[in-house]
Amino acid sequence: MAHLIEQQGPISLATYMELALAHPKLGYYTTRDPLGAGGDFTTSPEISQMFGELLGLWCVDMWEKLGRPDPFVFAEIGPGRGTLMADALRAASLVPEFTRAAQVALVEISPILRTEQLKNVPSATWYTSLADLPNGPILLLANEFFDALPIRQFQRTDRGWCERCITLQRGDPDAPPSFQFGLKPDPLAVHFLPSSVANAPEGAIVETSPATDSVVTTLAERLHTQGGAALIIDYGHAHSAAGDTLQAMKNHAFADPLAEPGHADITAHVDFENLQTKAVGASAYGPVEQGAFLERLGISARAENLKQRATPDQAEEIETALHRLTGRTAMGRLFKVMSLTGPGTPAPAGFE
Repeated sequence: MAHLIEQQGPISLATYMELALAHPKLGYYTTRDPLGAGGDFTTSPEISQMFGELLGLWCVDMWEKLGRPDPFVFAEIGPGRGTLMADALRAASLVPEFTRAAQVALVEISPILRTEQLKNVPSATWYTSLADLPNGPILLLANEFFDALPIRQFQRTDRGWCERCITLQRGDPDAPPSFQFGLKPDPLAVHFLPSSVANAPEGAIVETSPATDSVVTTLAERLHTQGGAALIIDYGHAHSAAGDTLQAMKNHAFADPLAEPGHADITAHVDFENLQTKAVGASAYGPVEQGAFLERLGISARAENLKQRATPDQAEEIETALHRLTGRTAMGRLFKVMSLTGPGTPAPAGFE
């Protein structure tokens, strides 16, 4: 990356993130299993089986509302270790017709994570992008996928809007390269910033994600033409707003996003209003807070059922997991849930 900057000059934050996260040989996601105690972060499916089970039952209900298509594509993008899909399929097996009709598809670029997914979901077929999935009605899960897509940042200055770029920090020529932010004037930026933040005050930072826009546009077009539904769960804000949300995680603690590219998870908050805006042709529901969504699906009742068959220590773990997933000071408020469906599809569960 340093060589690229030396050869071509400053690079966009989007290019920096793409190389740091997805480089075939040096990228964060392509070279390691980042999840769990030995990794850098933990996602909802790894916290409790309840999460995946409820999403599996949500998919069964949605399948019924779609008229029980057979076959249909049951997909997950960014499936981690496959824990979510495994739990969803186990819960969905209560309706054998669903699992028999499902063509399980996982969209994953990491060979290491594909190996883990194969252990948990041996019936799956793997793909490298959403566009590669087979045709037909689709039920798609996307949990903590969009937060890891590259973003661009723009800052309003006394010169107008400038793009925040990544440059090299000059210092000891014998030391490893280090990176810093710089600003490049971009008079056209105002034309593609969300209208609600285009007049943000001087000093404000606004984020966009062309990669997110591309995925959502592709998904919405598919839902419009082939039918189905998608469930998107991620952390972020319900409405477009100015703010710097770029962050990195390493060893379950916040880190400098520019310090060790390729060795830390780099993410940004998801703009759910933008998702809705870009989902042209699809019907959008939400976002609603994750805690409220899971409660509507019956997570408290499921927790009580599990505790009845658990040891005291296991029951305490279940209660702790319930709080982490639904508590307003934990994941329950920051994480949001949105559903996209094809036109004319009945409203999905959880968005009352």
